[in-house]
Amino acid sequence: MSRNKYTREDIIRLVKEENVRFIRLQFTDIFGTLKNVAITADQIEKALDNKCMFDGSSVEGFVRIEESDMYLYPDYDSFMIIPWNQEKGKTARLICDIKNADQEPFMGDPRTILKKVCKEAEDMGFKLNVGPECEFFMFQYDNEGRPTTKFIDNCGYFDLGPTDPGEVVRQEMVLNLEEMGFEIEASHHECAPAQHEIDFKYDDAVSAADNIMTFKLAVKTIAKKNGLYATFMPKPVAGVAGSGMHVNMSLEDMDGNNVFCDENDKLGLSEIAYHFIAGLIKHAKGMAAITNPLVNSYKRLVPGYEAPVYIAWSGTNRSPLVRIPTARGKSTRVELRNPDPSATPYLALAVCLAAGLDGIKNKLEVIESVDCNVYEMTKKERKEAGVGTLPESLIDAVDCLLEDEVICEALGSHIVEKYTEAKIKEWNEYKNSVSSWEIGNYLDKY
Repeated sequence: MSRNKYTREDIIRLVKEENVRFIRLQFTDIFGTLKNVAITADQIEKALDNKCMFDGSSVEGFVRIEESDMYLYPDYDSFMIIPWNQEKGKTARLICDIKNADQEPFMGDPRTILKKVCKEAEDMGFKLNVGPECEFFMFQYDNEGRPTTKFIDNCGYFDLGPTDPGEVVRQEMVLNLEEMGFEIEASHHECAPAQHEIDFKYDDAVSAADNIMTFKLAVKTIAKKNGLYATFMPKPVAGVAGSGMHVNMSLEDMDGNNVFCDENDKLGLSEIAYHFIAGLIKHAKGMAAITNPLVNSYKRLVPGYEAPVYIAWSGTNRSPLVRIPTARGKSTRVELRNPDPSATPYLALAVCLAAGLDGIKNKLEVIESVDCNVYEMTKKERKEAGVGTLPESLIDAVDCLLEDEVICEALGSHIVEKYTEAKIKEWNEYKNSVSSWEIGNYLDKY
């Protein structure tokens, strides 16, 4: 999705020509929840003039009641007509940045944070491109309309209909996404029952994060229209693979050249690419609370289900944290495999970019690549190879975040404070709960 697509006049004209009745002014909170203020078409000029306000104190992690007035600044290029529910007139959306009452950028806005880090990259002569791989499950509802974890199929990787009843729903998702401007590269059944993946073309970092939020909304909406429940929860079912959001990243210079590519290198990678990888390796622990933000995230990050646990990299091997896909030239990229789709995409991409830039700025040296199955290495072998381990729980990840100055600086003090406060509360609530596993294993024994 290209930038600078629409002017103010274009949007006003399209609203009138397309019989748009409502416009959703969308933004994302620090925990990755999509929010919106809906206005009628008559108010579109007011919105485009940045005069629409909302109560920021009502959004968790934003501001206190005494400083609640906040402004929505629509990104004209994000204008999009939503293809579903058009029976009583069309609905469009505009993704907004958030500004304080004094018109200064709100540093608790995840989109603003990503833009800030992208500006740092631009000042160094780079632009980040991102291609996400978003996995999700589709489950059944119960008779009362509540979502369950009951599978709709018993299929595996790349299986197809008629054994995969979700195939038709997935196709409808793809068609709706294409109507919204997505370039879909592939869609398929994933390895767990009822698990799916839809991949769309890479884009600049901010557009990619916008696309992820739009993608999740579309997937959930189309699933519900078909009587199914789509979830991006990382590990909804024990004993099967969880859902990841692998992040494929490359850097371009200002002329559009992929700076990760060097045909003279044995792996086809440039020094900049190696430094970028080294930055990801160095800050992997500090990023984890952002890339894997839930208590449940760490039930996916366990050996045996293809999710990375160990902090290593390889040119071909899928067991380490960082992989280099085979494609070279303009398609040379780095794949970070631990993020999951519950992450706030703006913050996840911001910390990934900050980590990579730190590697470049400080010319960090990358550890030797691990080209064997890292899960089969002994603890001693991993130590000798410099292979670390990702945090094993959310609270460990929060501690690592607070110790990482580069990641904290990228996020800013507001988000670090509000985010970690909420995650510590989430962990304590989980720690103090009694699970069905405990009841089943202990109640009649003790």
